Amino acid sequence: MKKLCFPLFALLLLSLPAFIAPTPLPYQNPALPTEERVQDLLSRMTLEEKVAQVMCIWQEKKQLIFDENGQFDAEKTSRNLPHGIGQIGRPSEGKAREIGTTPREMAALTNEIQRHFIENTRLGIPVVFHEECLHGHAARGGTSFPQPIALACSWDVDLVQRLFDMTAHEARARGAHQALTPVVDVVREPRWGRFEETYGEDPYLVSRMGVAAVKGFQGEGPGIDKRHLLATLKHLTGHGWPEAGMNVGPAHLSEREVREVFLPPFKACIQEAGAWSVMASYNEVNSIPSHANHWLLNEVLRGEWGFKGYVVADYGAIGELVGRHHVAADEREAARLAMLAGVDIELPDRKCYPQLQQLVQSGELSLAVLDTAVARLLRGKFALGLFEDPYVDPAHAEEIVGSPPHAALALEAAHKSITLLKNDNQLLPLQPGKYNTIGVIGPNAHAVLLGGYSDQPPYFVTLLDGIKKQAPGSTIRYAEGCRITEPGSWYLDPVQRPDSASEAARLAEAEALAPQCDLIILALGGNELTSREAWVETHLGDRADLQLVGNQLELLRRVKKAGKPIVAVLFNGRPLAINELNRQADAILECWYLGQESGHAVADVLFGEVNPSGKLATTFPRSVGHLPVFYNHKPTARRGYLFDDKSPLFPFGYGLSYTTYAYSKLRLSKDTIGTNESVQVMVDVTNTGKRAGEEIVQLYLRDRVSSVTRPVKELKDFRRVALQPGQTQTVTLSLTPEKLAFFDINMQFVVEPGSFDVMVGPSSVEYQKVELVVQ
Repeated sequence: MKKLCFPLFALLLLSLPAFIAPTPLPYQNPALPTEERVQDLLSRMTLEEKVAQVMCIWQEKKQLIFDENGQFDAEKTSRNLPHGIGQIGRPSEGKAREIGTTPREMAALTNEIQRHFIENTRLGIPVVFHEECLHGHAARGGTSFPQPIALACSWDVDLVQRLFDMTAHEARARGAHQALTPVVDVVREPRWGRFEETYGEDPYLVSRMGVAAVKGFQGEGPGIDKRHLLATLKHLTGHGWPEAGMNVGPAHLSEREVREVFLPPFKACIQEAGAWSVMASYNEVNSIPSHANHWLLNEVLRGEWGFKGYVVADYGAIGELVGRHHVAADEREAARLAMLAGVDIELPDRKCYPQLQQLVQSGELSLAVLDTAVARLLRGKFALGLFEDPYVDPAHAEEIVGSPPHAALALEAAHKSITLLKNDNQLLPLQPGKYNTIGVIGPNAHAVLLGGYSDQPPYFVTLLDGIKKQAPGSTIRYAEGCRITEPGSWYLDPVQRPDSASEAARLAEAEALAPQCDLIILALGGNELTSREAWVETHLGDRADLQLVGNQLELLRRVKKAGKPIVAVLFNGRPLAINELNRQADAILECWYLGQESGHAVADVLFGEVNPSGKLATTFPRSVGHLPVFYNHKPTARRGYLFDDKSPLFPFGYGLSYTTYAYSKLRLSKDTIGTNESVQVMVDVTNTGKRAGEEIVQLYLRDRVSSVTRPVKELKDFRRVALQPGQTQTVTLSLTPEKLAFFDINMQFVVEPGSFDVMVGPSSVEYQKVELVVQ
């Protein structure tokens, strides 16, 4: 018996290691500091594995990891990507953008792909999945919120943070890890087709919106928990003021203007909110393309600001160093320039960075430079917890994406984004039952209008649908009136104007309907084809004028002949020159694109369920000839025009309400301060009307005498306050040394002693003023 037991015991000893979990390598140990884990993993990686981490696949998914039926193919993936891959773009699209994946399908797909790379590559480095989240996750079933330019008009930083917290939750539940959002470009060019993606023309407002968005996306930190994402600031920099208004056009900016206008939102989002990623811009600044700009990406971003995250390329932009900018002779040289400048990963597909392996092997690029980029990317993966908990629950994704609480926030955001531009004779709010027949007329009255970087939300409420629900006691009559363009896709290239015969019939129908109505709601503006990202010469979205496109003014004139009250509702992606509409309409609402709850939100405002509170985040010009029209211009910039008015049609910060507000007792905590001191600014605001409302109190500053010219005024603080009828509230705002400082004649960021005008009011042109002395 003993002789039989000994061989059995020896056999058990020999097989014992199979039952004991192997000791984790240092990079696999979550108890170790992140930097130690990063360096350990980096030391184990081959050159091929390092190069794989600085690359991404997007359109290549079809060729590299999917079979002919659009299913994930593990064998094919191992063959094509044996060393892993850094990122995979937009898994929400599945095998085709036109179809997309449901929340459950995307969660299952990302799990399957992730499991393959963790279990079937040598070191098991997980993949980062990135997605577009401009105004909600741009994926099938994702909640669609208002476009950023609309959200900016809410001036509500708490709303923006909550909104992008929800967006992050939806996207992360489906398996995404990085949002290519927020856009914190300061925009000064209304002809630019990407205007809608921005938070407007003012660096301070853009900064506050951007910081709120980053905090929403990333959570409280220091890591990124399972319901949040890495945020990506874009586009660094000057993208919002391109030459001739054309996308990716050169930005002709001095260093002072770059630093004072275009860089502050990026700096604030990094230093206040800890943004993890930055996207370089397609354009050039001072003849240097951003993807080859060492000064911008290394000296300023990393050196001055202390940015510790990673820089991603805009889609195809490294290759454009060859084909558009002509600063590189070929893709090999483009890869070297971009890597040296500090672009850590190429998006969206492997075009130039595969050349890095040969560049390192030949000695043309230091291995240390590549290692630095890889380390930055790995830190993000560790921060996301992907080495410990890389998978998501498909059932949870199905449960929360597009859920009722998210829809409720979409409605709140839409309510707060609407701006009342005109309201003659207090036509609005409309009294229920006063108008027996309401005509809802116009090309945007019954159209799905989400703007760019959108997919298929759970539903969309048109203006016509919203009015029908809000006014059941009235007869609602509808006529399209005209078309802006023929229907088409934001993503696809063709833009076709409507034919004249069909337009004549539509105009005639609207003209005949108008006299039969007691009130006309006229839905005009632009659409997703007339204002969009122009990424190639066959896919344009920038415009040479700002007039209403097509027959919209003719429609206005014909309807106006009926002599009925007209409420104009604008849906568009850029500020338009609406001089004639402003003369002819009795009331005007600027709505931009409001997301899935669009029709409900506008109807709630029209019929007084909600008091409009939006204020413009951009100036409205009278014509293209008035450009640029941004409010914070230099003193010599607006002398006047022969035969025309130099003033804007609607100024920055402007917006009406169904109640009225009075400002009084503007005062400072101290009239005189030192250059390193702060001061509190107080003002009493009273609701002098008969309805509850929310007012946006704005603080502007002007330096009276300075070593270099300064803007006539600059926004420095704001507060959104809710007031009941007759209620007075003391609103406290602040001026810190940071807000008083600027780049002086020696390019030093300092507070210069002297006198300042402190201006507080409801817009950039209506305010009270007091003097502050700095000594």
